[in-house]
Amino acid sequence: MKKLITAEDVLSELKKMADPEKVISKEKKFGITTSNSLGIYIKDLKALAKQVKKSDELAFELFESDVYEAKVLIPFFFNPKSITPELIEQWIASFNTWEICDTYCMSFMGQSQYAYDKIFEYVNHKNEFQKRAGFVLMVGHHFGHKNAPNTDFEAFLPIIKSQATDERNFVKKAVNWALRTIGKRNKDLNKLALTTAHEILTLDSKSAQWIAKDAIKELESPKVNIQDYPRSIYRPK
Repeated sequence: MKKLITAEDVLSELKKMADPEKVISKEKKFGITTSNSLGIYIKDLKALAKQVKKSDELAFELFESDVYEAKVLIPFFFNPKSITPELIEQWIASFNTWEICDTYCMSFMGQSQYAYDKIFEYVNHKNEFQKRAGFVLMVGHHFGHKNAPNTDFEAFLPIIKSQATDERNFVKKAVNWALRTIGKRNKDLNKLALTTAHEILTLDSKSAQWIAKDAIKELESPKVNIQDYPRSIYRPK
């Protein structure tokens, strides 16, 4: 199949895939509410991304479009090495759904050398999706930096505890996600994450109670998948 090269090529394909019923479905089922959405599921965007000739120039052009799905597509072909702190700030400022937040933070932003520092900039943000970005970047940092030291993640735990009382749905879910991810990184962080979860459990907040109970349930399970990162320490040859 011919590669899609220009922004016009990609936008034309997106418009062909538009489905107004899916716009409604994504809002009802997944809480994805945004203007200028065509109603395309992420699995279909991934399939389209395989047809796109990757380039940073194309990414910038699509970001300037008014089509939501065009912006969701960007992480699938943007070069992580091209990211800058300024670009991270510009794109995070535009986040208006968990879908676009997670897609960016779990890919090139989480993989970047700036992810760690950016976490501390956003975890106290007043806006829901920008604050969520701080916690999803913790998850992205885990997957994008498998050799990162335990001290990176130990530094996140007090933040997780301090923000566990935020009752906003997409914040509390990201806080929980970050806590569970840290607890599955290796056996030592598992113990520390569980200690934090039990501390959160004492807080007088419905959000904190949910975050803690859900994390404890998974991290204390005999079936929990401990990933043993960094492997040089936890799975030495």
